[in-house]
Amino acid sequence: MAAGRTRRRLGLLLVAATIAGTDLGLKAWATTALDGRPIEGGPVNLQLAFNPGVAFSLAANAPGWIVLAVTGLITAGVAVALWRTAPAGRLLWGVALAAVLGGAAANLIDRAADGVVTDYLHTGWWPTFNLADVFIVCGGLLIVVLSWHADHPRPANEMHDR
Repeated sequence: MAAGRTRRRLGLLLVAATIAGTDLGLKAWATTALDGRPIEGGPVNLQLAFNPGVAFSLAANAPGWIVLAVTGLITAGVAVALWRTAPAGRLLWGVALAAVLGGAAANLIDRAADGVVTDYLHTGWWPTFNLADVFIVCGGLLIVVLSWHADHPRPANEMHDR
């Protein structure tokens, strides 16, 4: 029983680490390959940008250490939620948390180096973003959907009234 819990936790952490590693690799590539040389690719172009804030450049003017500390605390909170819910929770819930954790960790690691997050996906009608952002948003949306369809326990008095 304990081995199964550990295996699921480690598996979901591996998913998060793979997401983070992939995004960090793409950010390293983008920093060298796209510097002053955007690549047009249809609806999504590759274009280098740096964001000192969080989503949609919110808090871009805040001191860097505050942005780093707050995003670090949020990332740690997601990691704790994943660790605590992984053994007994639905696998899809764990995958959603792993996606958010992987994306958040990648952006946190990227920000720690110089106070900005490297973005490289550009649509022209939406702020420039990165793969980590995609995983954070998709994982968050999946959490919302799963929350709507969760089995909610009935209060004890309601169950006895039947």
